[in-house]
Amino acid sequence: MGREGHRLAAPRAFAATLLSVLALTARVASPETPAPSAAPTAPYAPPTSSPLAGPLQAAVRALSNEHVFKDAVISLEIADVDTGQILASFHEHAAVNPASNAKLYTAAAALATLHGDHHFETVLLGTLKGSSVSGNLVLRGYGDPSLTTADLFALVQELKGAGVRQITGDVMVDQRFFDEETTPPGFEQQPNEWASFRAPVSAVALNENTVTLSVRPGEVGSNAQVRFDPPGFVDVEGDVKTSDSGADTVGLELSANGRRLHAKLSGAVSRESRIVRYTRRVDDPTLLAGYALKALLEEAQIKVGGEVKVATGREGAVIARHESAPLSALLYSLGKQSDNFYAEMVFKSLGGEKKGRPAKSASGAELVQRWVDKVGAGDSGLVIKNGSGLFDSNRTTAASVVALLRAAWRDPTVQPEFVAQLSIGGVDGTLRHRFRSARTHRLVRAKTGTLEDAAALSGYVLSPSGHGPLAFSILFNHVAGKVAAARAAADTLVDIMARTAATDSR
Repeated sequence: MGREGHRLAAPRAFAATLLSVLALTARVASPETPAPSAAPTAPYAPPTSSPLAGPLQAAVRALSNEHVFKDAVISLEIADVDTGQILASFHEHAAVNPASNAKLYTAAAALATLHGDHHFETVLLGTLKGSSVSGNLVLRGYGDPSLTTADLFALVQELKGAGVRQITGDVMVDQRFFDEETTPPGFEQQPNEWASFRAPVSAVALNENTVTLSVRPGEVGSNAQVRFDPPGFVDVEGDVKTSDSGADTVGLELSANGRRLHAKLSGAVSRESRIVRYTRRVDDPTLLAGYALKALLEEAQIKVGGEVKVATGREGAVIARHESAPLSALLYSLGKQSDNFYAEMVFKSLGGEKKGRPAKSASGAELVQRWVDKVGAGDSGLVIKNGSGLFDSNRTTAASVVALLRAAWRDPTVQPEFVAQLSIGGVDGTLRHRFRSARTHRLVRAKTGTLEDAAALSGYVLSPSGHGPLAFSILFNHVAGKVAAARAAADTLVDIMARTAATDSR
């Protein structure tokens, strides 16, 4: 779940219809005259008399009549960003699960509210006395989704460079920028999923609140070298052997050990393997960064007198500081890579920065909804609960998504950074293996979305003629077992949009 696949062949009937549609496109012909299951099945109705609409309306009609989608709910709209004219649509107001297209709302609202130059801070606080931090050393975070073990190491080196050789008290973790709810809305639907895409959120989050086991083969018959990153958080039982050949059979079982983790290792790794890595989410991230910080302090020969605990009060002044890359850069992970953790962290941080602390996911949702209504992208049935679109939480419509895309494009304070974080067709992100033809390469900028029962693609088709782009949203629900067909149909429709844009004579 959450992974994007390669493009497969379009359904046969739709592909055949494409031939006649492309001929029509070449002439730019005159135009022809609540829950997803509740969406009505209505006849197709051309929405506009624009000269651009003919080939797009024909293509949408072909898609909507495709037998493979007879049980699907489709919400679709294509619009001219410059004029706002709707060029083609189908059930554009049907409320459906947008999957990862929900990240479009998170990214646009974050850029409009926090702005692209926003940085997330993580600081160390304490009282310096000579070569000691007298009392507790506090690690405080403000929702940085990108904090890594290397960043903690840099903070430790900053302390060491200041002459610190001892922490007389405890290592305290201050998570109070966020509320105590670490499970984003909807994530409770799969509580036993340990994959990293379902990681919890926290104000101080390290390595996206995951642990990574690295296994390096040794001599045949000996134990392989194993290491967990971040350090200090996982107790290890068992071992991994080095085999002469064959497939890697490493077993990793994680269980709670207080506020830390216990790992049971088994199996073998081939001597021919390079380093093998396995990443799993942390169930309780409250003290993850604190245990890692303590381990790094001790590796740097800075003695820690106490334990790792949860901070409850203010402790001294800032004595070391880490600043994230700007939000505009962090959104590349959210948009291009469809990173659920980044999306939920940014979504929740909106509440803490602009509504009140501690930050709550509900506050983030309120702020996103407020921005959506402000720019005229609201629609009946719109539901915003989480920032990633993971699981079955959100509802949107193609009309709402297209209105959002148009608003983001037309806002000069949002457009450059919003478009930059979208995947580029045939180049990067989740579209690197799609839209590789000369007609679409680099001209499609879009966000994908994939769940077991949903497929989505929304974004822009840029015009080589210099006109404004076409904005589109193609949302499929009820396509379990047919996601590849839905994705292929969406790609074919976008290909037709690209031909239309190439022959645009507006």
